[in-house]
Amino acid sequence: MAIRLRGAGIRDFVVFDKESDIGGVWRDNVYPGCGCDVPSHLYSYSFARYADWSRAYPKQREILDYLHGCVSRWKLEPHLRLNTEIAEARWEPQERLWRLRDTRGTEYTARTVVCGVGQLNRPRYPSVPGRESFTGTQFHSAAWDPSWPPEAFAGQDVAVIGTGPSAVQFVPEIAPHARSVTVFQRSANWVIPKYDYAFGPGSRWALRNVPGLRLALRGFIFSVVCETLLYSAIAGSPLGRGVQKFSAWHLRSQIADPDLRAKLTPDFPIGCKRILISDDWYPALARANVEVVTDPVAAITPGGVRTADGTDHAASVLIHATGFRATEFLSPIEIVGRNGTRLHDRWKNGADAYLGIAVPEFPNLFLLYGPSTNLGHNSVVYMIESQVGYIMRWLRAARDGQVEVAEQALAAYTRTMRRLLSRTAWEAGCTSWYQAADGRVVNNWPRRSYRYRLATRRPRAQDFRPDFKPPSGVPPTDR
Repeated sequence: MAIRLRGAGIRDFVVFDKESDIGGVWRDNVYPGCGCDVPSHLYSYSFARYADWSRAYPKQREILDYLHGCVSRWKLEPHLRLNTEIAEARWEPQERLWRLRDTRGTEYTARTVVCGVGQLNRPRYPSVPGRESFTGTQFHSAAWDPSWPPEAFAGQDVAVIGTGPSAVQFVPEIAPHARSVTVFQRSANWVIPKYDYAFGPGSRWALRNVPGLRLALRGFIFSVVCETLLYSAIAGSPLGRGVQKFSAWHLRSQIADPDLRAKLTPDFPIGCKRILISDDWYPALARANVEVVTDPVAAITPGGVRTADGTDHAASVLIHATGFRATEFLSPIEIVGRNGTRLHDRWKNGADAYLGIAVPEFPNLFLLYGPSTNLGHNSVVYMIESQVGYIMRWLRAARDGQVEVAEQALAAYTRTMRRLLSRTAWEAGCTSWYQAADGRVVNNWPRRSYRYRLATRRPRAQDFRPDFKPPSGVPPTDR
């Protein structure tokens, strides 16, 4: 968003970040093995395609370095206000601006606010008693203690609660060093091979110097791997059932023990939960010093974890790989719009936003990576670029007044999302982080990613309240 503002000649903007550095999840998550499950050449900006990725799938440090490079390249440093956490944003109708307050009490004003706080930044801990009583070392995977590299687990009995994308990455790293690792699994996940590899000198030279090669690779990954194969699993198509058979073959080929294989076989269709991508998860679970426990966690005790069958599992280190409070969008920021409407009151039964970007009663407020914009098959960077393009088109209108989406536009959009989501694997009976408290999927976009790009390519004046001046070139309808 900041890069696009500078590209449009806009300099009067500021980027707040509550931490001491940029990078979001790639700054916070430093656990061993941390990386992305989207291929490198797709997990980058379309206008800043990077030739020197070291691997097919990027690791945390490399992604963070890439983001730092973007900050330097587009000279964003003067716009950054780090160590500044915004606690409140309140719309002032008389002045037609937003008044923001940070946690130190300092106030700021802005004509337009763009919230880019993400979905995966507030760790969720298991809702079981006794966590404070544990006498060993414990931490969430998203707040990994830097003093615990893989070698530090030597001689330790480790308990890991959770088997999602983070656990899939760090358990194979620590298992060879720990005395024992007990993995507590609520439900099994479908896993497909990652086929990760390092780019050799020849490949890196070619990607730097052969015209069109990077674009061709990016296009192949986007269209064939993501929009066709992986999306088919979410859509529940015959091709998707083929992907499930492939995942089942991957399990059989790496887990010889039939009892362990039964534990690791999901009881829901592939795509219902996020598909995991790993080459070494199953081999790690098959190690002699690793045990997979499927009995529910009942309590955390001073010495470990107690399951519902009454068994106490001793541990000296407890790692919570239990994900994030992903459906609590924009929490804990207090956002108050027209007529004193609190955003979190509107969202008490589940968040929604028009195209995941705009909410009625909140003028000149836009969201990046908001409700219904997460993906289970492709790069969310593509979605964010679509949102930024959409917002930039409306900023021309916001300069002259206030821009606010109409209630009827959001209502129609939400009905469409509910209808489309009902046809996906996400609503096939599993429990996932995509769901609000009532079980509705509120995070995900149910169509192919390119359909979102089409939906955001041109704002429709009819979808917004009439008390603004539409920017030049925006038609009254989408014809």
